[in-house]
Amino acid sequence: MAPSRQVRAGIALTAALALALSGCAGGGSGSGGSPGVTDTTVTIGSTLPLTGTAAPGYSEQGPAAKAFFDYVNAQGGVHGRQIVYKYLDDGYNPAQTVTLTKQLVLQDNVFAIVGALGTPTHTKVVDFLNSSRVPDLFVASGCTCWDNPKDHPYTYGWQPDYTVEGKILGDYVKKTFAGKKVAYFYQDDDFGHDGMKGLDKFIDPAQVVAREPYQPGNTDVAAQVSAIARAQADVVVLETIPAYTALFKLAALKLGYRPALVASSVGSDPITVSGLLENFAQRAGSPVRGADLIEGLVTSAYLPPLDDTANSWTALFRKIHDQYIPTIPFDGNVYYAMSYAYTFVQALQATGRDLTRQKLIDTLNKGGFRGPGLVPFRYSADSHAGFTGGQIATVRGGRQTGEGTPATTDDGAGPIVPYLGGQPSAPPNGIPPA
Repeated sequence: MAPSRQVRAGIALTAALALALSGCAGGGSGSGGSPGVTDTTVTIGSTLPLTGTAAPGYSEQGPAAKAFFDYVNAQGGVHGRQIVYKYLDDGYNPAQTVTLTKQLVLQDNVFAIVGALGTPTHTKVVDFLNSSRVPDLFVASGCTCWDNPKDHPYTYGWQPDYTVEGKILGDYVKKTFAGKKVAYFYQDDDFGHDGMKGLDKFIDPAQVVAREPYQPGNTDVAAQVSAIARAQADVVVLETIPAYTALFKLAALKLGYRPALVASSVGSDPITVSGLLENFAQRAGSPVRGADLIEGLVTSAYLPPLDDTANSWTALFRKIHDQYIPTIPFDGNVYYAMSYAYTFVQALQATGRDLTRQKLIDTLNKGGFRGPGLVPFRYSADSHAGFTGGQIATVRGGRQTGEGTPATTDDGAGPIVPYLGGQPSAPPNGIPPA
């Protein structure tokens, strides 16, 4: 007996649905069977603030990461695949981050999100990426929230988290400014809060005379800076992005207030902050020399100095910069992005030709990755945190100069331990070995 019209319709619907699901699962997949992977390409994406208050400095990270990938592609790619990198402008606006991340995953079928920037932005998409089983790698933020392999097995940090960095900076403040008044000026989200957790592990609460937050996007920080000045803090710790490091300094100058400054690595790149100081001051009709205003600023560094020409990583990234993006300043943001791009290529190499999302995650969980960092990563099945620490550095003559020995620590009550393992050299051709 021939099937009824309803049965035939049901068979057709089932076949169409199966075909559609098959297409979604493939998503442009090749031999590896993962979205974004073909026999000749692997497509990845990111969201970055190319415009808005967070754009200065941070907008360079997309072009810098692409420059490294283009360099790798010019030498044959990774296991015969070219890396296609799509980065979109979210303006440091969480609503835009959500829209654009879903576009990258659902429309562009990217294999992974790599180097997406921002704590307030990326926290809004981490659940979506993990429920979609999309590798969410090397978030450009030090939030401790990226280290949550139980609930977010596809997400990994890269830089030292803000609590680890806060501990290193807090230890410095404790030893250098014993008995002095301390104030915190911080971004009012997980960035600032995590940083203060680390600071508070070493700085006596009785020394902290003010804790003043700011909201990203609100550039009037006069009230907060005035409150800190009235509290007569001798040293101010800045848990700030570059624009707010500059805004704090200029507001303090207007008051004739000149405390010692200690800043998160996030907001202390000398070239970026100097440029912002000059730009903001010029708009206000009071030209300044930015480098002079941040002389002596102390921060934590986990990558080699930009002017260390003898360092093989600096030489490699300078060569790529000069070849692919010579019009962009060679600053800490460029170095940062090329460094995490290297880590991504290293992970692809280690995963092998048969590339799937899960195999990449399994590779990262094995750990053992090194690169430009002064200290090791913490990657394992139980930890998705990035670098384990850093080194105190002081801005002198517009450049950061490392002081002492790099150190490692954890997010908890663990000690700060000098790291004596050294830094590996860059591969001769700049490509991580397979």
